Amino acid sequence: MPKIYDVLLHFKKNNVLKVMKDYYGRYLTKNEIPEEINLDQFVKINGMNAINHNLIICSRCGTKHRKADVQLAIGSFYCPTCLNLGRVRSDEFLYHAIQQPFANRQLMKWSGHLTSDQQVVSDALVKATNKEGQTLVHAVTGAGKTEMIYASIDQALSQGKSVIIASPRIDVCIELHQRLERDFDCAIPLLHGKGKPYFRSPLVIATCHQLLRFKEAFDLVIIDEVDAFPFVDNDQLYHAVKQAAKQGAATVFLTATSTPKLEKAVKRGELTQLALPKRFHQNPLVVPKCYFESHFKAHFLKQRKTGFPLLIFFPEISSGIAFTNELQKRYMNEKIAFVASTSKNRYEYVEAFRKREISILVSTSILERGVTFPFVDVFLMHTHHKNFSASAIIQMAGRVGRHPDRPTGLVELFHQGKTEAMKKAIKEINKMNQLGGFK
Repeated sequence: MPKIYDVLLHFKKNNVLKVMKDYYGRYLTKNEIPEEINLDQFVKINGMNAINHNLIICSRCGTKHRKADVQLAIGSFYCPTCLNLGRVRSDEFLYHAIQQPFANRQLMKWSGHLTSDQQVVSDALVKATNKEGQTLVHAVTGAGKTEMIYASIDQALSQGKSVIIASPRIDVCIELHQRLERDFDCAIPLLHGKGKPYFRSPLVIATCHQLLRFKEAFDLVIIDEVDAFPFVDNDQLYHAVKQAAKQGAATVFLTATSTPKLEKAVKRGELTQLALPKRFHQNPLVVPKCYFESHFKAHFLKQRKTGFPLLIFFPEISSGIAFTNELQKRYMNEKIAFVASTSKNRYEYVEAFRKREISILVSTSILERGVTFPFVDVFLMHTHHKNFSASAIIQMAGRVGRHPDRPTGLVELFHQGKTEAMKKAIKEINKMNQLGGFK
């Protein structure tokens, strides 16, 4: 019989190997690595490196700092930019466990069908993601971007490759996670600031900042809603994308509203662009209509007679809360709720609204993208506010008409004077409709 010491040693080694698997492809501080794991299994990288006499750069987030601004009392330096992920110091190391291949497996169980327009984009993505390079998919809201990336994800997973889908917005990540766990036969980690710990999987969903926790980990990197804050034109997050990708990896950016940075990259030939100016149900985008705020009550009462759910956007939390309280007092027969980034019951309210258990949902821009509510109408209040950019207005308008049983609906902008952002948004929506073959 084996000695108890040998049994315990064997158990410990096997346990360490199981734990080690969860660190492949990860970028870690020493504090994140359990004591029982030998640090020799990792590649050591300086936490920060001096650029010159005055500047120092963080190895994890790529941010450059003036040494005088980030020096500690002991004389070393630290990075305040990515501090919430664990402190990086110039006198300490970061640790990288080299990514290992996965088993070749067919994991997709989605049996839906793409339209001919979607299929063209999907086929092009399969070709593009089978080689090194960057691709931009510019498709209107409701075009079915998620379904169009399925074939390329399936191809990568069947070849034992690793895939991550990242978005700047937690709400978008949660919805993506629900859909992909339904359509792919594997457990998928969902990584965000308040999420559960990472576990090893060939398919990962994460907020964009979580990409900083990986190094040369993924063969296919997909960034959804690339035009959204805080990703839009954010050098640190573009650095995170490059860092998380393996050498030779394919990167795909998804957006309904492009950005100057992306457009310049397309013109320089750094990005291959695929466009889809038509929704999956082959109906045009709903074009917003503008009204002065004094007309709101009449339009509100008319809309409520239809019985369709109503989503009302506000540019600020305080005004949204005040408006919600007033509505709840005046219309006690309605089920009304408010959501913002600070709302504790945000996800419960969103799901209740989707199920039509809530009839009116007031929101900040937190719900401007990545969520689908069948049959909804959308009102924007104080649309003249600076927080309502053209991109935000396009995204908010894009919540309407997404279901084939009601491809139309109301998008009404209530304002105290038209802004250039409002005009630009309407112009862009009309342009995409024209490109889609609608007059």
